[in-house]
Amino acid sequence: MRGLWKLTVIEFKLFLREPEAFFFTLIFPLVMLFVFGSIYGNDPRDYFGGFGMVDFSVPAYIGLVIAVAGLMNLPIGVAFDREKGVLRRLRATPAKASTILTAWVGVYFLATVIGAFLLIIFGKLVYGLRFGGNGWWVLFMFILGTFSMFAFGFIIASVAKTGRTASVIGMVLFFPMIFFSGATIPWSQLPDTVQTIGNAMPLTYIVRVLQGLWLGDPISVHLESIGILVGILVLGVAISARLFRWESEQQ
Repeated sequence: MRGLWKLTVIEFKLFLREPEAFFFTLIFPLVMLFVFGSIYGNDPRDYFGGFGMVDFSVPAYIGLVIAVAGLMNLPIGVAFDREKGVLRRLRATPAKASTILTAWVGVYFLATVIGAFLLIIFGKLVYGLRFGGNGWWVLFMFILGTFSMFAFGFIIASVAKTGRTASVIGMVLFFPMIFFSGATIPWSQLPDTVQTIGNAMPLTYIVRVLQGLWLGDPISVHLESIGILVGILVLGVAISARLFRWESEQQ
C-alpha cells in the first residue's frame, strides 16, 4: 500500500507538469462553462424542464472532462512512458503490475474528479447551478463512465507504438466525440445523421446518463445506456489486457 501511495504521488506530480494535460482536463471545461454561461445565462427555461442552460450543460462538461482523461491523458501518458523505457524499468522493480496500473488509474481518476468538482463549484458560485437528481446515482454513473472511458483509453495505449501515435489517435477520436455526443452542443440540436454517428460513441452514453440523472430522470430510463457502458468497460479491459505491452518494439 505504501508503494502504491508513493507511485501515485509521483505520477500525479508528473501529470501536473504536463501543461496540455493540465489545461484540457482542468481549464478547458471551465472555459466552455464561462463562454456559454455568459452567452445564455442560467435562467429557468421550459425547454430544459425548468432548469437553465448551465444546469443542463455542467453534467455534459463533466463528460468532457472524462473524455479528456480517458482518450488523451491516459493513453498518451502511458504510451510515452513505454517509449521512454519507463514502463520497462517499472516492471523490473518489485512493484506488482496491478500496483502500477492502479497508480495510473488513480492519478487520472483524481484529475477527473478535480475537473468535475471545479465545474460544479464555479457553476454554483457564478451561475447558481441547480441539481434535481439523486446524488448517489450521479456519482455511480460518474465512476462507471470514467472507468469505461479509461478502459477505452487503455486500448489506445496498447495499440499505439509511440506517444505521438497515441496523441494522434486520441485527438482523432476526441474532437469528433465532443461535438457529436452532446457534450458541447445539445443532442436535440444535432442533425439526424450526426446523431447516428454519435450513437456509436461511448461519450454519448456518458453525457446522456449524467444529464438525465442530474435533471431528475429515474435510473430506469437509462438502463440501456448503462448496459452499453458496462459492456465497453468489460470489453476494454479484456482487449487491453491481451494487447498491452510494457516495452516498445525498439527496446
